[in-house]
Amino acid sequence: MKTVKLAYGKSSLEVAVPDQAVVIEPRHLTAMPDEKAAVLAALRQPIGTAPLKELVKSDQTVVIVISDITRPTPNHKLVPWLLEELAQVPQKNITIINGLGSHRANTKEELVQMLGREVVDTIRVINHDAFSKEQLIKVGTNIHGSNVFFHKEYVKADFKIVTGFIEPHFFAGFSGGPKGICPGIAGIETILDFHNAKMIGHPLSTWGIIEGNILQGAATENCLMAKPDFMLNVTLNGDKGITGVFAGDVIEAHRQGCSFVKDHAMYEVDAPFDIVITTNSGYPLDQNLYQTVKGMSAAAQIVKQDGAIIAVSECSDGLPDHGNYAKILRMRETPEELLEMINDEKFSMFDQWEAQVQAIIQLKADCYLYSSLEEETVRQAKLKPVKDVESTLNQLMNAHGDNVRIAVLPLGPLTIPYVK
Repeated sequence: MKTVKLAYGKSSLEVAVPDQAVVIEPRHLTAMPDEKAAVLAALRQPIGTAPLKELVKSDQTVVIVISDITRPTPNHKLVPWLLEELAQVPQKNITIINGLGSHRANTKEELVQMLGREVVDTIRVINHDAFSKEQLIKVGTNIHGSNVFFHKEYVKADFKIVTGFIEPHFFAGFSGGPKGICPGIAGIETILDFHNAKMIGHPLSTWGIIEGNILQGAATENCLMAKPDFMLNVTLNGDKGITGVFAGDVIEAHRQGCSFVKDHAMYEVDAPFDIVITTNSGYPLDQNLYQTVKGMSAAAQIVKQDGAIIAVSECSDGLPDHGNYAKILRMRETPEELLEMINDEKFSMFDQWEAQVQAIIQLKADCYLYSSLEEETVRQAKLKPVKDVESTLNQLMNAHGDNVRIAVLPLGPLTIPYVK
C-alpha cells in the first residue's frame, strides 16, 4: 500500500491505496521566482494590445472585474499590482466588480480575504447581482437569440479590465478569459440561456476543448458585445503559486493561456478505471457540493461504465443553501428522471446545469462523497455518504474483483485525465 495526500478544505486527507493505483497529478510547475515582476512585465509587454499604462488616461473611469471567493484567483496579488500600474488614475475613478455570476454575494470579511484590507478600504468594491435589473443593461442579442445583459457600471466605464485564472473547465473547455465577463457579470436571463440544457449536453462542451465548444463560443460572442479593453489572467500550480501570466487582448492572450494549460494539465491514460478517487482541489474550490461536481466530472472522464467515483470534498458551505441546485436535486427521485426534467425545453431554473452534469455522471458511475455534510443531506443530493474513504475503497475493490483498476486525482480538476 502507499499513502496519497488528498486536497481537502484548507488541509489534506491521507489515504492508503494499493501500490498499483495510478496517481494522476498536474506536472508540477514551480511558481515564478518573482511573481510581481512577471505580472508587471506582462502588463508592460502584453499580447495583442499596447502596454496597460499607455492605454489608460488619468481622467478615465476604470472598472476591474474579479472572480469571486469560489475561485482561487490570487486577487490579493493581482489587484494591488494592477492598481500600482494605474497609479495615474485617481482612486475615486476606479471600481472593482466582484464577478459572482449567479453565486451569493461575498461578505466584507470575504472581500478582505480576497483583496486585502488596503484595497477594500481605499477602492470601491461592489458585488455583482445577476438578479438586480437596476444593475443591468442590455448590450445585444447573440446568434442563439439570447438577450445579453451585463453589469451597467462595467458597460459604461471608460476602461474595462477583466482578471481571472485559467484551468480546464468541465463544460466551457477552459476557465478565464471571456468567462470573467459571461457569466461573471451577466444578468440571470443571459446566464440561464448560456447554460441551457442543449449547450451543456453538447458533446464538445467539455474539458480542454475550445474549437467547436458552443459554450465557449457563446461566452466569447457575448463578451465581445462589451469587450474588455484589457485582460490579466494567470495559471496556478497545486500550491496556488503563479506559473504563467497572460495579459492583453481578451481572446488572443486567453488562447495562449489555454494552450499553456493544455500542455501541463491534461493527462492521457491507456484505459478506463473501475474506481476513481477525486477531490475538488481543496479550499476554496471545495466549499460546496455544487462546485464539487467539477471534481466528479474530471473523474468521470476515465471511469468505466458502471464503475465508481469517490469524491473527497469538505463542502464547508453546504450544498449550498443559496441557489436552486439543492432544490433541483430533490425534484425527482433518480438521475434519469432529473435529466428528463432538465432536458424538457419548458424547464428553466438557474443552477440546473450543475444538476444536469451530476446526473450525466451518475448514469455512468456510482458516486460516493466524503465530506463534512450530514449523511441525510448527501443522500438527498442523490450521492452515497462515506464515513471512511479507505473502508469504502476496500468494499468497492472486493466488488470489482481481482484485476481492479484504481486511479486517484489528489488535486481533482487541476488535472484532466482522458482515455487515449
